[in-house]
Amino acid sequence: MLSDDDVDRIFQALADATRRDIMKRVIVREQSVSDLARAYTMSFAAVQKHVAVLEKALLITKERRGREQIVHGDPTMLRKAARLLDAYEDIWRSRLEAMNQVLADDPPVTKK
Repeated sequence: MLSDDDVDRIFQALADATRRDIMKRVIVREQSVSDLARAYTMSFAAVQKHVAVLEKALLITKERRGREQIVHGDPTMLRKAARLLDAYEDIWRSRLEAMNQVLADDPPVTKK
């Protein structure tokens, strides 16, 4: 189960297009922060900050290999976020079904 803080961190992290792109890249294959920085027109420090936000949200992990920081995608939190969205969808669908049932049970109103 995710805490409200976890949910906030995940969705705030994924709210940014650059961070979503970083996620796509590191899920496909691990990359160094330097490699990631070369893919963007922003500074190395800006990319590091994006990586730090993703790491704080537990969407990625980093490991040091020599002088490099290697970034790995961690799908665990993505799966938890997906389950949360699925639960919201289930609530929405059950409410919609309940409204449809109410509408089906009520005879149509006719004008006189």
